[in-house]
Amino acid sequence: MRRSGGIRRLLVAAGVLVVAVSLLSGCTRTVHGHAVSIYDDPFKVAGLPTTSGPNGPRAGVPDAALAAQNSDNGAIDHLVLNAIDDIQTYWQAEFPKEFGGTFAPVDKFISWSAKTPRSQAGQFCGESSYRLVNAAYCRLDGSIGWDRGVLLPAVADEFGKMSVVMVLAHEYGHAIQEMAKTVGRKTPTIVKEQQADCFSGAFIRSVAEGKAKHFTINTSDGLNQVLAATVAFRDADPDDPQSVHGSAFERVTAVQIGFTDGAKGCMAIDQNEIDRRRGNLPQTLNNDAQRGQSDVTQATLQEMAKAMASIMPIKNEPKYSYDSAKLNCRNGADTAPVTYCPATNLIGTDVPALHDRGVSNADDQDALPANVTGDFTAYIVFISRYTLAVQNAAGQALKGAKTGLRAACLSGVISAKLADPNRSKQGDVSLSAGDLDEAVSGLLSDGLAASDTDGKTVPSGFSRVDAFRAGVLGTTDTCYSRYA
Repeated sequence: MRRSGGIRRLLVAAGVLVVAVSLLSGCTRTVHGHAVSIYDDPFKVAGLPTTSGPNGPRAGVPDAALAAQNSDNGAIDHLVLNAIDDIQTYWQAEFPKEFGGTFAPVDKFISWSAKTPRSQAGQFCGESSYRLVNAAYCRLDGSIGWDRGVLLPAVADEFGKMSVVMVLAHEYGHAIQEMAKTVGRKTPTIVKEQQADCFSGAFIRSVAEGKAKHFTINTSDGLNQVLAATVAFRDADPDDPQSVHGSAFERVTAVQIGFTDGAKGCMAIDQNEIDRRRGNLPQTLNNDAQRGQSDVTQATLQEMAKAMASIMPIKNEPKYSYDSAKLNCRNGADTAPVTYCPATNLIGTDVPALHDRGVSNADDQDALPANVTGDFTAYIVFISRYTLAVQNAAGQALKGAKTGLRAACLSGVISAKLADPNRSKQGDVSLSAGDLDEAVSGLLSDGLAASDTDGKTVPSGFSRVDAFRAGVLGTTDTCYSRYA
């Protein structure tokens, strides 16, 4: 977030896990002769039940018969080969339906450890595997390779084993592109990467549906972890010339397209589609010395309040208190650090607590950050409480799952409008590159920005982010029709 007045992470070359999305295709199904939106039940995840059961490798299932060159036959290699076996089984059935022709499984797999001394390092895709912290599909020989020593153990430790499966599903997506000839030499890298992200989302849905032999994933914490891994592998610096894979918001978008619409939805991802999605959203920090960050203070919140009132005006604007989030509201709970009380039409904010929520961790985060925080991690919660006042003015219910999802969606509308160069300049704030990533990370971690006046939210981070994304890429009408 900017007023108008160098991140550390694993070195992962092109082709490692990438993740991001598209909007309103494939959003209905037919039941007893009439169309039913997949969003009618807020406790479903793209039409699937919200589950909280097992997540990861299935117990008692024999390992796949696949083998990798240079394998140490350890746990990571078994995990990867079992993942590839399930991925190939998925595409064996889907490829002919989606692309025609015959599916030809990848038959060359290479494992290495980035910790191996230079003198003992092998080769992958024409280069030494010495200190090669990566997982990739090699177009030169059609192989898939991975670092079992550093990268994949780190992913598994931070985000769970299903996130390793997601990495391999993405890499196999590149192999599918080659087989189906959906991309060519002149295809922009970002299109290749987001399409592969989308293919991985399509496969993960089949796992969620219980169709995978070796793995299972629940649609609450399990899917949340996979999306959190996607956020960690975002292009953290939009001004880095090697940032060609997309922001966390974009990568999560691509995964959600695949999960919701299947492989057919991925075919719509091209440069024009990505450009339409980006619209006016900022793609550079424009040499901003603050890297798009600002201290969250009463003054900046007052400017945000002016901007929100201008972007989404209502007849009875809420009043604001910056002393505390403890309002003792008779028809709503305290949702620190920001509370909306319908009875008094008051938004109360614990400014120091909200400030702490919005402190950037860009300089001190681990190589694979479980959460990405910054000023917009705080601002999105403040915005979401205003959207509860908007719903109150519109006569909407203020308790329940759809209330929280509408709040996230309407917050997305306001967030996107902050980047609109043609908006009224009331409120000295504007959206910065990276702000949406911070919002997505917050929605995955605790979902406060997708909660109702009692602070309750749906357990699926996927659904919370999906609602926010719908608002960013849509309009107020999108939110009210989707979560009617």
